[in-house]
Amino acid sequence: MRRNIVHMGAGELHYEIREIVQIAHEIRKAGKELIWENIGDPIQKGETPPEWIQAIVHNLVDDPQSWAYCDTAGVPEVREFLAEQVNRRPGGVQITPDDIMFFNGLGDAVAKVYGFLRREARILGPSPAYSTHSSAEAAHSGYSHVTYELDPYNGWLPDVDDIRNKVKYNDSIAGILLLSPDNPTGAVYPRALLEEIAAVAREYDLFLIADEIYVHIVYNGSPRLHMSEWVGDVPAIAMRGISKEYPWPGARCGWIEILNRGKDENFATYVRSLLAAKRLEVSSTTLPQLTIPRVMGDPRYEKHLTCREQMFERRAQEAYDVFKDLDCVLVNKPGGAFYFTVVFKDGVLNDRQTLPIENPAIRTKIEELTRNVRPDKRFVYYLMGSTGIVVVPLTGFYCNRYGFRMTLLETDDTKRAHIFKTLREAIVQYTTSC
Repeated sequence: MRRNIVHMGAGELHYEIREIVQIAHEIRKAGKELIWENIGDPIQKGETPPEWIQAIVHNLVDDPQSWAYCDTAGVPEVREFLAEQVNRRPGGVQITPDDIMFFNGLGDAVAKVYGFLRREARILGPSPAYSTHSSAEAAHSGYSHVTYELDPYNGWLPDVDDIRNKVKYNDSIAGILLLSPDNPTGAVYPRALLEEIAAVAREYDLFLIADEIYVHIVYNGSPRLHMSEWVGDVPAIAMRGISKEYPWPGARCGWIEILNRGKDENFATYVRSLLAAKRLEVSSTTLPQLTIPRVMGDPRYEKHLTCREQMFERRAQEAYDVFKDLDCVLVNKPGGAFYFTVVFKDGVLNDRQTLPIENPAIRTKIEELTRNVRPDKRFVYYLMGSTGIVVVPLTGFYCNRYGFRMTLLETDDTKRAHIFKTLREAIVQYTTSC
């Protein structure tokens, strides 16, 4: 074209969780049955929301209001309900319904939150990073995502000294992102550490973003802890949604809680720009919003959350028990969310290791794919070709450590045990193949 129409950040848009699906489809067409462990969709792995939640959704379909546009920021009574929930948290930040803003899923919220930042303003995020955040942040600036380290030798907790140094010596950093519970590691950060990060933000006049999509899926003794309870007076944005809690990922319904907007006029102006951008879309989907007071306000919801937390705690223990004694990998038992990350120890992987693949066409395809790729992606491709199990390489999460992420979502106990056992056997066979 006579003008270059490509955004300078287009090359930063990577989502390994979905991109590996394209390769997997080619393997499936060649005759391999696949087991999808790459994406966090509870419904696709066999979970169904309780009948009483489904009944609420069914009944709302008969309500004409559920078919209409809603206010740009969201249904007023839903925002009032959520604001009241925030304000009931002990010792937390107080907000109004005007501090709640709905989006078509958190992917939409992430795109807006980063997309309407000044290009020179950078957000410091974790490594490993959830791809939606890291790609959106890099794309808005046109440069590689800036990160702080999560330490697998310390339960995947953030290195606060690394955060402080990055902030101190890079004045383009305007905010800090954190995920607790974390994706992909399943780490849940203790309150003292979160308050320490908030103190860094306060000292250097930054704002904070917390992705809390898994905030109600915690276990192993970790409490449910919301950003409004620990952020103090720091301007901040908490991201919430129903996709993982009900679970209803297809609803595409997420929202942000804006905290301490009155503490900084520049932050307040930025928040107003998010609402102005949302007005261009008119509104987010109405029906899923209308379910929120009815579902979250129902006395059965607390039991629903508790049962799911207990379920994922059992599965996390199952996975940990399978991999914990392997000398070639490092694993941490998750404390939240529904993922499990395996890290290969330094020097374990090389470019000569393989797994047996019976189908010649698939073997040829895998050999082609594994030329000049990172060592963990090489393992993931051979794993797919040999066993049909699809996982995500850890380097796909903006990370320099080699490993992979799997889910804890399989509902069939026998199948889940088979997946874990097959993965363990594949690791041993691969790492000892040469």
